[in-house]
Amino acid sequence: MVNQSSADWIHCDIMDGVFVPNISFGLPVVEHVKKIAEKPLDVHLMIIDPDRYLSRFHEVGANILTVQYEACVHLQRTVTEIRRLGMKAGVAINPHTPVALLVNTLPFIDMVLIMTVNPGFGGQSFIPECYGKIRELRSIIEKGGYNVLIEADGGIDISNAAKLVGTGVNVLVAGHSIFSSANPSETISKLKTLS
Repeated sequence: MVNQSSADWIHCDIMDGVFVPNISFGLPVVEHVKKIAEKPLDVHLMIIDPDRYLSRFHEVGANILTVQYEACVHLQRTVTEIRRLGMKAGVAINPHTPVALLVNTLPFIDMVLIMTVNPGFGGQSFIPECYGKIRELRSIIEKGGYNVLIEADGGIDISNAAKLVGTGVNVLVAGHSIFSSANPSETISKLKTLS
């Protein structure tokens, strides 16, 4: 269904039960998804010590690899390695993390993922205060002339998609609102129309 939908990417959340209080799936599942996916894999590592797994996620087919700012001790080295491996590099920040902390990282990445819920569980409510973070980040990107996408993830649905795009988001991640709907493919199309 996702292959035939108007979705641009397939977003995969990798959770280790340590960085976030939930466990999802890992390398073997991503590898099997890649075998049938007709769209790029946007892989978000919500794990501690992601550097241990960068090359493996490249090997199993990640096209975009996003690491959490809060989990990376040497962030510039991490994102540089992601790009060296041939993937697009993303950095995610939790709702409490200020966007200003990313200023020195923007030249080395392709995307910033703003978590609009506390990561770890699907179906959470969008945190409205994130609109201000997105506006601030969009301003920093434009003033610096960086070629960096803004992705938003968490509580994204028909009610907030247009406002998020109007605030500066380029990429919307929606899971619960799509897969809990009666017609997931139609919901994807509606979200794309709103954005």
